[in-house]
Amino acid sequence: MSRRSGGADWIPPAIDKAIESTDSTFRIPYDGSLKSVPDQFVPPEPWEESHPKAKKARRKLRDLQSALHASRRFSVLTIFQALDAAGKDGAIREVFQGVNPSGLHVTSFKRPSLREVSHDFLWRTTLTLPEDGQIGIFNRSYYEEVLVVRVHPEFLNAQYAGHPPDPEQLWQARYRAIREHELHLARSNTLVLKFWLNVSPARQAKRFIERLDHPEKLWKFSAGDVKEARLREAYDGAVLEMFNETSRPWAPWFCIPADERWYTRWKIAEIIRLSISALPLRFPEMDSLSEAEIDDLRSELRARLDGD
Repeated sequence: MSRRSGGADWIPPAIDKAIESTDSTFRIPYDGSLKSVPDQFVPPEPWEESHPKAKKARRKLRDLQSALHASRRFSVLTIFQALDAAGKDGAIREVFQGVNPSGLHVTSFKRPSLREVSHDFLWRTTLTLPEDGQIGIFNRSYYEEVLVVRVHPEFLNAQYAGHPPDPEQLWQARYRAIREHELHLARSNTLVLKFWLNVSPARQAKRFIERLDHPEKLWKFSAGDVKEARLREAYDGAVLEMFNETSRPWAPWFCIPADERWYTRWKIAEIIRLSISALPLRFPEMDSLSEAEIDDLRSELRARLDGD
């Protein structure tokens, strides 16, 4: 049974169409068949040729956001995840440059507070979901709970008062909770798009060095970043399982090469543009007015101009 006709994984046809309209080059398979995190590759087009396309995609995204905001029928949730120095902040800033702030809702999730760990792991992100007509931007998200916490299971002690459940059972339970949560969002007319910015170990190290060498960037650096980079193999394993367990037709993952910032930003903007443009967005119709009423209003307004 298809998602359009019904069944356990049914989602609204408009959301289904929007997701399927995206560029599938970087979209993670839905069947859990991925064997490894995709490798980096050299962008097929030079910056000089791609830059105008990237500007056009961002400009079109601004127009689409206006229609999305006016129609108030759908919402969009974009989730950005990455290792340190992959360029999440810059990508978010550039992709949404010029978009009306009133139609955006950006949330950055840091290490959970005591209040946050006193709730279930989806609680703090649920509080900041986008309203109808908004684009929500999660800079990190509940996926930290199957990435960082998976690599550092000792963090579970704070969440479970020193008595965490068996980790292997816990991860499967969290994957299922995420899938069901995102399916519920899709059924509520929220378009969910998830981006993993895939930086290579060599480029990550180069960016760390740049932070050390430039005083204006040093504030971004932490010795803990290098410590986490030593755990790359463990993180890659967690990312791979996250992809296979949670990339689904109602909430796909896109693994975007992140070694070239301009390319990363272009591809993210293009995916978001393609998906929103496939939604049936309409500007609200003006209240029905007769020709006589329009003429009266026009005359009144012109009289005000004459009075100036």
